[in-house]
Amino acid sequence: MSESKDLGAALDELYATLLERKTADPAKSYAASLYEKGLDTILKKIGEESAETLIAAKNGSRSELVYETVDLLYHLFVLMAREGIQPADLAVELQRRAGRSGLEEKAVRVK
Repeated sequence: MSESKDLGAALDELYATLLERKTADPAKSYAASLYEKGLDTILKKIGEESAETLIAAKNGSRSELVYETVDLLYHLFVLMAREGIQPADLAVELQRRAGRSGLEEKAVRVK
């Protein structure tokens, strides 16, 4: 079994790397190429990765699902870095929702 890393630390490290890549050479960095291509390309990749995650779940392969989920998270974090949303912002929102029923959360959302 490989040594595991704390998820929070891994996501923080990914986010820091993606921030660095905002100024990298797009010819040498996939993330930089996404930033250069703009929001529509990033959103398209999130859509593609979402679909691949759904298919992996439907296929019942745990390893495929883990792989595709990480791809989806990666592209979500590219979007977050582009928009200035930090992992800590997600933690705050998750804590705000903690202990609250999902049904209750939906009922109080502003439309």
